[in-house]
Amino acid sequence: MGQAREVMDRLTEALTTNQDLKVIAELYAPDAVAVTPDEGEIHGRDNIVEYWRHMTEAMPGATFESVYSYEIGDTAVDEGFFGGRNTGPLVLPDGETLPATQKDVRVRGCDCATVDADGRIASYRLYFDQLDFLGQLGLLPGEPPA
Repeated sequence: MGQAREVMDRLTEALTTNQDLKVIAELYAPDAVAVTPDEGEIHGRDNIVEYWRHMTEAMPGATFESVYSYEIGDTAVDEGFFGGRNTGPLVLPDGETLPATQKDVRVRGCDCATVDADGRIASYRLYFDQLDFLGQLGLLPGEPPA
């Protein structure tokens, strides 16, 4: 197992098992860039940690079930299922906050982390189906009238 795989595994553990924002911050380079489907490009460790804070508060006790994991040079890739119950407020990209839905979700996703020479995540990309996520939470508009 190489450095990128070790860092990705530590990030997954910090986001799910421990939900430890301090560890999450230590894993990212100060000038890291993350790309997510819901927030777009996020620049800087502090802003990335804030993104994860919102997610861990919205879904405490979340899990990640790995389906595939790879390491190619300085990049680790995970594909699997993120799951949990929404028991905390959801913060939307515009800053609006929605109350917890108390609903369970299980969404397939993929994330890629590229580490720098210091062993910190310099580039992070997360992919998941937002419509599936919001639909499972019951947050999509209803069907149009027939």
